[in-house]
Amino acid sequence: MDAKIIKLEEIEKRYLEIADLMMQDEIVSDVKKYTKLSKEQAKLKASYDAYQNYKKYNKIIEDGQEMLNESDEEIKQMAQMEIEEAKQELVKLDKHIEELLLPRDPEDSYDCLVEIRGAAGGDEGNIFAGDLFRMYSYYADSLGYKVEVMESSESEAGGYALISFMVKGLDAYRHFKFESGAHRVQRVPKTETQGRVHTSTATVIVFPDVEEEDVEIPDSDLEIETHRASGAGGQHINKTDSAVRIVHKPTGITVNCQDGRNQLANKETALRIIRARVYEYYKQIKEEQEGAIRRSKIGTGDRSEKIRTYNYPQNRVSDHRIGLTINQLDRIMEGKLDDIVNALLENDDKEKLLNDHI
Repeated sequence: MDAKIIKLEEIEKRYLEIADLMMQDEIVSDVKKYTKLSKEQAKLKASYDAYQNYKKYNKIIEDGQEMLNESDEEIKQMAQMEIEEAKQELVKLDKHIEELLLPRDPEDSYDCLVEIRGAAGGDEGNIFAGDLFRMYSYYADSLGYKVEVMESSESEAGGYALISFMVKGLDAYRHFKFESGAHRVQRVPKTETQGRVHTSTATVIVFPDVEEEDVEIPDSDLEIETHRASGAGGQHINKTDSAVRIVHKPTGITVNCQDGRNQLANKETALRIIRARVYEYYKQIKEEQEGAIRRSKIGTGDRSEKIRTYNYPQNRVSDHRIGLTINQLDRIMEGKLDDIVNALLENDDKEKLLNDHI
């Protein structure tokens, strides 16, 4: 039997198993288990649906072949037409199935944590960090995802010295993972009186929002302290020790959260961010030891790697990793990122095919 069909049969079996499990009272009453199964089923749905169509078109061909034995010419002609149409659909479906069965990053379906920092260019870098946050928020909204700010440090001139936010939705990490790196902007700053174009940068890094079981962090590895929040944030700021700082002692990774309404909310947020960062830290070490290429040849996700240039005077955006240039920067900044993201994902799929990872 074709290896693809064997894989599709396995997917179908698991999909139906999950459907049965999600009807059981003990699963329905356990929000965590139900949510996990729901996410797993959602990941399998496209392949499951494709396999149902594959079986449907093959059945049409099989039935049509029998009808060709009829004596009625009109029935035979109709059967031949249905066979040809089904064969054409199968050709298209076969390509789609091949794409669906490409090895997927196991983290693709996760929510993701995105961090943006103003870098080179001082105030202009921070302002651009704010522009990127706005762009990503619009893009997430277009995909039906939810954006939740986790940590932020506003810049006096506008934008952010740092903003961290969670993007929640199926395949969120898949759609954002190639955004990690240095984003360069070329434009005339508002403070520039002579109209000269300046170059500034903001850095982006994207983490999968891993589950607790994906990364073990003993309580003894964490140093947790509370303090009073500072800066703008409403009347509750500076009245209580609501802000939470957590240090992961083995790595020195530090998170400070103060945007939540109370200490418990800030602690939960900080733990979530720490978990994502620590997971990524050890993942990088493991892959370097194994000689693995991180994520793909598209990019390493290193903050110093310049991945994209946004040229405002020429209304142009260029992704340097795949040589893609689009002369519609205004649309891109409004969150119309599909052309760029889809091109990056397609390139990633091609790399996987070339490296015989199917």
